[in-house]
Amino acid sequence: MSPRLAPVSRRTLLVGAGAGAGLVLAFSLWPRSRGSALQAGRDPDRLFGSFLKVGTDGRVTVAVPQVEMGQGSWTALPQILADELGADWASVAVEPAPLAGDYPNPLAGRLGGFDPGDPRLRLTAGSTSVRAFEAPLRHAGATARAMLCAAAARRWKVAADECDSAGGFVRHEGKRLAFAALADAAARERVPDEPPLRAPSTRRLAGQPLPRLDLPAKSDGSFRLAADVRLPGLLQASARLAPPGCRLLGHDAAAARRVPGLRALVATNGWLAAVADQWWVAEQALAAANPRFSGRRDGDETAVGRALDAALGAATPFHVSGDYDQAVAGSRPLAATYEVAARSPERLEPDSATARFSADGLELWVATQAPALARAAAAAAAGLGQREVVLYPLAVGGVGGGAVESLAAPLAIALAGRLKAPVQLTPPWAETVNHRPLAAPLRARMAALPQPGGSRIAAWSATIATADGLADELAALLGRKFGTLGEDALATAIPPYAIPALRIAAGRADLPLRTGSVRGEQLAAAAFATESFVDEMARAGGAEPLSYRVAMLGTNLRLAEALLAAARIGGWDGGGAGSTMGLAAVSAYGSHIGLLASATIGEDRTVRVDRLVAAVDCGRVINPGLVRQQIEGGLVSALQQATRPTPRLVAGMPVAADPGGLRLDRLPRIEIELVPSDAAPGGVSGLGLLPLAPAVANALAAQGRRLRKLPFALI
Repeated sequence: MSPRLAPVSRRTLLVGAGAGAGLVLAFSLWPRSRGSALQAGRDPDRLFGSFLKVGTDGRVTVAVPQVEMGQGSWTALPQILADELGADWASVAVEPAPLAGDYPNPLAGRLGGFDPGDPRLRLTAGSTSVRAFEAPLRHAGATARAMLCAAAARRWKVAADECDSAGGFVRHEGKRLAFAALADAAARERVPDEPPLRAPSTRRLAGQPLPRLDLPAKSDGSFRLAADVRLPGLLQASARLAPPGCRLLGHDAAAARRVPGLRALVATNGWLAAVADQWWVAEQALAAANPRFSGRRDGDETAVGRALDAALGAATPFHVSGDYDQAVAGSRPLAATYEVAARSPERLEPDSATARFSADGLELWVATQAPALARAAAAAAAGLGQREVVLYPLAVGGVGGGAVESLAAPLAIALAGRLKAPVQLTPPWAETVNHRPLAAPLRARMAALPQPGGSRIAAWSATIATADGLADELAALLGRKFGTLGEDALATAIPPYAIPALRIAAGRADLPLRTGSVRGEQLAAAAFATESFVDEMARAGGAEPLSYRVAMLGTNLRLAEALLAAARIGGWDGGGAGSTMGLAAVSAYGSHIGLLASATIGEDRTVRVDRLVAAVDCGRVINPGLVRQQIEGGLVSALQQATRPTPRLVAGMPVAADPGGLRLDRLPRIEIELVPSDAAPGGVSGLGLLPLAPAVANALAAQGRRLRKLPFALI
C-alpha cells in the first residue's frame, strides 16, 4: 500500500517562511555538478535543482525567487512547477528562495538597462515574475518528474517513458507510487539534460483558478509582515527624517526624556530617533522633542515644471520610423500637451525593519522588492561584508511599489549597533509617505497629422519629459549612473498602430525630488498621453473611435481582438456626442488589454466611473483567478490615482494627507474577459493601470470635456 501524503499546514509554512535562517543560509548540493542554492530541511527532503524539494512525507516545497506583494507570485510560480511535476496541489508549499546566484530576474536588467545576469538583480517589479521564471520552473518540474518516473520504472521493471505523474503519484498501467515513497531513490537517478516538457493536453493545474497559498494566513491575520517581527529583548523605535538635502537643526531633548519609558534618544545629522519598549512611547517622545530641520526652497510644483520644460528642450529621439518632417511639411498637425503629476506609491504598509547584531554579524528583517541589493546596502550601513549579513526578505504589504529601497533599514541597523540590542524601527505613516520616492511626473508634447480623408494617422510625434524612477533607484544601489530614457521605460509612448511616420523622443528630467518605482511605472503615464491623443485625432476627423483604432491595428491583431471584445461586451454605442463611453487599448509586458469605460461628471464636479469592461490577452494563463484579481486591482488603483488630488510638494516631498481611497459605493462595476491564447505568458500586475485614465478621459471627451492632466482637474 502506498504511503499516505502528510498534510501540509500552509499557515505554519507561510508564517515561518520569512523567519527561518535555513531559508537564506547554507546551501546543499544536489545531483548536478554546479550544485544548488536550495537547502534541505531537518526532515530528509530531497533536492531537485534550485527550485524544488520533495520530502519523504510527500510535501513538495517550491522555492520562489520573487517577493509576494499581493500579486500572487507565491501561488502562480508554484503552480507552474507543480503542474509540470504532476504534484497534488494540497501538498504544495512555498518558501522564499535563498539569496544566491541561481535566481536573478533575467528581465529585471532590461528595466534599467543593466546586465540581465547580474545576481544582484533579484528584483520583483515590472510585471516580470511569470515571464521570467516560467521556463526554469517548468524545467525543474520536468527534471524531477523524469527522475521520479525513472525511480518508479526501476522498481516496476518497465520503461521510464511509459510512466507519468499526477496528483502526487507516479503511475503506470493501474500501478502507482507516491512521491514520498520515491523521493530517496529518485534523488540518486541520473539528471536528464533536457527533460521533456508536458504537452498541453496533459497539463492539469495550469490554467486553473487554484486557491492562493497565502490566502489562509492573510485571512486569519497570521501572515507575517515586517512590523510583525518579534525577537527576545526587542526594542521599538520611531523616527523623524530630514527632507532630502537638509539636516537636523535642533530638538528638545529634555522634553523627550520626560516621557516615561523612553530608553534612548538618538540624533544624527539627518534624523532623530526615539527608542523604547513600546512603539507608542517612542512616538510620544519624538512629538515632545519637536525636531527642527533645515529647509530648501526648491522641490515644489514650480521647480518640477521648470525641470520638465528643460528636459523637453533637450529631448532626443529613441524611436523613429519613416520621415516625420517630410510627412508634415507644409501642414499644421494637431497638437496637444499632456501632463501627469508626481504620485506616491500605493502601499499601505508602513516601512519597518528589525536589526540584530551578534558575534556572527547582522541579521535584518525587512520587506523588500530587491533582497540582494537590500543585503548589500545593509552590509555597507553596518560596515560588514555581505557574508556577515543574514537578510530575511519578508513579503511586501501591497503591490503598489515603493519597496526597492528601505527607509527604515539603515536607521534600525544604526540603532541596533548603538544600543547593543535588537531594534525594530517603524516610522509613523505620515513620515513614511513623506519620504517614500515618488513616481516621476511626466509632460508630453504630442503632434499628429491625419491622412487625407481623416480615417488614419499619417504622421505622429511625441516628445516626453520624465524620469525613470526604478532605473534611477537601481543605478544608485548598484553604484552606476543611468543614461538616457528609452523604449523599455516608455514603450507605451510608441503607438501600437500602423502609422507611416513616427518620431518619439524623450528627455530625462533633473527633478528636485526623489523618484522611485511604482506599479505601472511610467508606462501608465505615457499610455495616458498616447491613447488620449489617438482619440483626439479620431474625433477631430469625425471618425468613430473604435473603427478608427481597429483600422490601424493590422499589425497588432491580438490588441485589436482585445479591444473589440471589450467593446462588444460593454455594448459600445459609438462614442458620439453625449455618449458616456470611452475606449483605450494598450500593449505592454507582453500582454494586451482593451478597456471600455463609462464615465460622467457628477453634480459635485467629480469624475464618476460607473462601469469598466476589460478584455485581456496575456498569453497562456497560469491562474485565471490571479489574473482577474490583478486586472481588477490595477483598474481600481489607477482610478484612485486619476481622481485623487495631487499631493502638495514641499522641499521635494509630498505632504502627507488622508490616504483617502475610493469608497465602496463609488467603485464601478468591473467586468473582465480573458481572451484565450497559446502565446507565451505576459505580465498582468501593472497591466490594468495602463488604459484606465485614457479610457475615462475619452468618455468625458464625448461629453465635451477633454482632460489632459492627471489627476483629473475639473476646476
